[in-house]
Parts: sequence; C-alpha cells; structure tokens
Amino acid sequence: MISQDEFQALAAEGYNRIPLMREVLSDLDTPLSVYLKLADGPYTYLLESVEGGESWGRHSIIGLPCRRVYSLRGNTLTVSEFGETVATRELADPLRDIDDLRNQFRVPRLPQLPAFTGGLVGFFGFETIGYIEPRLAGWDKPDQLGTPDALLMVSEEVAVFDNLKGRLYLIVHADPSEPQAYARALRRLDELSFRLRRSGAAYPDVLDPKLLDEGDFVSGFTREGFIAAVEKSKEYIRSGDVFQVVLSQRMSVPFRARPVDVYRALRSLNPSPYMYFLDLGGYQIVGSSPEILVRLKQGRVVLRPIAGTRPRGATPEQDQALEAELLADPKERAEHLMLIDLGRNDVGRIARTGTVEVTERFAVERYSHVMHIVSQVEGDLAEGLSYMDVLRASFPAGTVSGAPKIRALEVIQELEPIRRNIYSGAVGYIGWWGDGDTAIAIRTAVIQDGRLHVQAGAGIVYDSDPAAEWDETMNKGRALFRAVAQAAGGL
Repeated sequence: MISQDEFQALAAEGYNRIPLMREVLSDLDTPLSVYLKLADGPYTYLLESVEGGESWGRHSIIGLPCRRVYSLRGNTLTVSEFGETVATRELADPLRDIDDLRNQFRVPRLPQLPAFTGGLVGFFGFETIGYIEPRLAGWDKPDQLGTPDALLMVSEEVAVFDNLKGRLYLIVHADPSEPQAYARALRRLDELSFRLRRSGAAYPDVLDPKLLDEGDFVSGFTREGFIAAVEKSKEYIRSGDVFQVVLSQRMSVPFRARPVDVYRALRSLNPSPYMYFLDLGGYQIVGSSPEILVRLKQGRVVLRPIAGTRPRGATPEQDQALEAELLADPKERAEHLMLIDLGRNDVGRIARTGTVEVTERFAVERYSHVMHIVSQVEGDLAEGLSYMDVLRASFPAGTVSGAPKIRALEVIQELEPIRRNIYSGAVGYIGWWGDGDTAIAIRTAVIQDGRLHVQAGAGIVYDSDPAAEWDETMNKGRALFRAVAQAAGGL
C-alpha cells in the first residue's frame, strides 16, 4: 500500500482519485460469497469468466455500492447519487460525452495494482444504435421494460478475487480534495476486511418455491408470428435488400426468487467467457454470454464473432458428430464467413492501416447446451481514438443484427414487436486508463417488477427453415430456462 507521503505526492501531480489497496488471504471464500458479504445491494455488480468453456478466468471482479450513476434516455443524461437524481442535461453526442465523463477521473496507474481497479461499469442497450446511426433513432416500438438506453456506474470501490492464489485485493479510491482522505480510505479498508472475516449471514430460503419449466415462459411472438417474420425476412433477402437478418423473441415468466440465485444457477449450468450480475436498483441483469462485443487492451482491439450453432450431444461421440456436421454445413459456413468479413470491416474502421488480421478462424467452442463456430479478428487502435470510438464502430454486433448491418437493423425495427432494450446490446466496463471490455448481452435475463425476461435470436438467410429458426431461439434459451427453474425452485 502507498504511504501517506506517496499519496500526497500523487495528489500534487493532479490525480483526483488515488487507489489504496489491501491484499488479504481469501482461500475460504468464493467470488459469490465475497459479493454477498461486501455488496449484495443496489448499484453493485459481479463479473466472472470461464475461458473456452472449461477453465475459470484468473480474476473475478466484485463492485461495491456505487455512489454515482449515469443513465441515458435519448439525448438526456441523468446523474444520480445514492439513488437520487442530482442533475440532468442534454447531450449533442452522448457516446462522445461518455469519454468526457470518464476523463473527469484522473487515476494513477500504479505497478502493484490489478489490471482493473474501477471505472465505468454497466450496459449499452440495443437502441444505443440511435446515437450512432441517426436514421435508426426513435425506435418506434412498445417499450416493455422502460430501461435506459445506457447506464454506467462509477465504480470506485472494488474487490478483485484472484482465483489462482485464493487472494483478494480490496481497492478504495480516495478523493484527495476531501478532508482526511487518506485516513478515511484506510478506515474503509479496515471495515471491508472485518466484514470479510465475519461469517456470512444465513442465506435465506426461497419463501414460496415454484416449479417452472420451459412451457411457463410466454413469448412476445407467437410461433406463427415468428415464422411469418422469418418469411418476410427471406423476401427481403431474395430481393437483394439484405443478406442476413437476426430475428429475436422475448420470453417472460413471473419470478419471485432472489435474482442472485439465477446467477448462481447459471454460472453452474452454463459457465461462459462473460458472466455478470448487475443489481441496478429497480432491476437486475443476469448473464452468461459466450461472445465478446469488443475489447481494447493496451491499444489492441479484439472482436470475436460467433455464428453457427448446434445443440450439445448426449455423449462425446454425438458431440463429435454434431461438430463435424456444423463445420460441414454450407449455410452455417456462409453465415460465419459473412460475419468474419463484417468484423474485419468494423475493426478496420478504427485500426491502424495494415494491422487488421483474422487470428483464429472456424474454431468450435462448447457450452452446456450448445456449441458454436467462433473466429477472432484483431487490429491496433489508430492514434487519437478511444474505447467509445471502438464501440461506435462495432455496435451492435453483426451476430445479433445481420448484414449489411444498417439495412438489417431497419428490417428488425419493422418486424420485431417490441424494443430489445438490454438484449443484444453490451454489458461490461471501461477502465480508468481507457481499456474496455464488453460482452454482447445474449444468454441474459432481466428481472424487474416480479417478472423475468429472456430473449434469444436466430440468423435468417436465404434458405432458412422458419421452424428450425424458431427451434434455434429455444435452444439458445434453454440454459437460462433451467437456471430460472432452479432458482425459482429453491436451487
């Protein structure tokens, strides 16, 4: 930990948030138990990762209650503190202004710190596209959830769990302009350490367990309505308007159990590269996404398109047969190749000339209920650009929209009955120093006002079988259906 003299020297250099860190042994805890001891309330979060569907990522991040929250609806920015609105203002270019909000915080990059110590954490909803493409602004569809177009918490207190060493890094950012800032940060670290050492409170049982299954979910599309929308999409494809359209359906069910129990079940049933639980006060977001939207780390941009799906087999032999069938399917290969090209185009818009490359092509990754074809596109970020430029170039992902992207989005706007809200947007963070990492918000549930909502999509191309595309949306939703059923039934 830095000394008080070092703290004062950093303040004199102009830093307005200075991190103090304490390392503690936490081999008897898990990221979930740390979340329940230190966070477990509004404006908190838990981020975890399983790499390649098989091994836990090195670090898990627990976000303690965030004092300040930024939310966007249209061009109106609302600033809240402790859940109360303290300011609103109109923004000409909301995505550009997010850079300005982050740049207000000057944080030193100290060598002993983990790669992520805080920043802006939250989501960009699907309708964020209206900030990027003006002709898609004003999504004129019923808004079933009423969530903001984007929401970002200012995360100044985090616990970073080292899954390899069983150690925990408690990080508190002190504002040197406040009286006794260094001493107050030390006292806060003492308090957090004490809370970790206490035995957790008895975990409450579900008061009224419910038996749920897939049939209890009610879709915003009827099966017949979805099939008709697929047929209409194929008409646009045949006429040359578009090559592919990704249509989705939302499925909802009454839900009264603890939202964090859905996360507990989902991380067991469907471990994925991006697992997240965000408690945003009036609603919670629970997800286990296999797909990165875009990552920026030390100037390197990474996109990882996923397209092409088969259900998992009951035996290793069936898995191998399904994988071979998937890789040999001309429709799946053509769809995936289209999305590699779209990814190269997206990265090329913000990368230095000559640095864009496909570093992985047509690999197969297996998850609990499905397997996917994946590829990876990378490039070096051009001088003078930021993570928000990267997001602007790649949002929304081609895997949840189609190609050409703008025309596909117009078809989605026409054919889907409601706003997508958080589904197929992005969930993740932008760190203090400009690096960022967001997942596509798929395999994701939103829990609000006693109901749980799940959404899943399928890529429509010229020879799509409408009934098979409906089945694909159901296959993609099954891990969440099972997690919800376990949580509602008391696990």
